[in-house]
Amino acid sequence: MPLVKGGKITSDTFVHVADDAELPEQAALLVTAKRFLADPEALLKRPGKLGVIWPNARDVDDLVPYLARLALVALVFPTFRDGRAYTQARLLRERYAYRGELRATGQVLRDQFVFMLRAGFDAFEVKKQADAEAFAETVKRYSVFYQPAGDGRISALHRRMQLRHSESAGL
Repeated sequence: MPLVKGGKITSDTFVHVADDAELPEQAALLVTAKRFLADPEALLKRPGKLGVIWPNARDVDDLVPYLARLALVALVFPTFRDGRAYTQARLLRERYAYRGELRATGQVLRDQFVFMLRAGFDAFEVKKQADAEAFAETVKRYSVFYQPAGDGRISALHRRMQLRHSESAGL
């Protein structure tokens, strides 16, 4: 599947490992929540980066003790109508200050891409190359937003207030 990260189409450096598969020696691994929670410390001690595929039906509080040591959290959109991963993304970014890669997986649609960015996602697994190209272009299209959100960008109001403050300080 194509991966869009940082506004560019890129290759996935993480190896997706099934629950019953043997772990590769020295690779960046992406494992399921079930496999991770069975023995998180053993996985975290391995050399290389570690990522977890976290289902949207599972509470992110179970992941919090390990966030500082995870390079990637992949949140799942099982259908385009199920938005629980948006809430998980906002919680991870805003409440728990997670700064690693936050990847959207599953039913990741073009129509929802900007909303996913605003929720704090910075990487997207998509099904089609055409979608990956559209996503990469969308990142460049929008630079100002009215609402504050989980992506860390300041809102249009805050930009105006900063501009006024700097102009008044220069008088």
